[in-house]
Amino acid sequence: MSSPAVYIVLFDGVCKLCTRSVRFIIQRDPAGYFCFASIQSTAGKALLQKYLGSATEVGSVVLIANEKAYVRSDAALLILRHLPGTWRFLSYLMIVPRPLRDLVYRLIARYRYRLFGVRATCLLTLPGWEGRFLE
Repeated sequence: MSSPAVYIVLFDGVCKLCTRSVRFIIQRDPAGYFCFASIQSTAGKALLQKYLGSATEVGSVVLIANEKAYVRSDAALLILRHLPGTWRFLSYLMIVPRPLRDLVYRLIARYRYRLFGVRATCLLTLPGWEGRFLE
């Protein structure tokens, strides 16, 4: 990793959609601006408690940037904004009112296990990803 991570992504480590999303981000973030923690991990629970006031699962991806937590569609679109290439253009969906964006997000989140499946174990790391996951 050539520079320290400045964004922390909290994700559901047993959700296949979520773990695919983490892979997607890592593959498009060679500079290593993003680091990750599953919401089931000790680090993830501590960050949820610190930034959201609860260590319980939130049913959402959480982006921590500049000492502030973003959830649901805000988190997803801000992650895209910080990826190189054409992915950042999808972040312009921020102009859509948050209640409408979050409605779509909540529908996908509610059925993500049914649509994409569940992992038997939490995604921790893969070779070459060392240092990208908070312990």
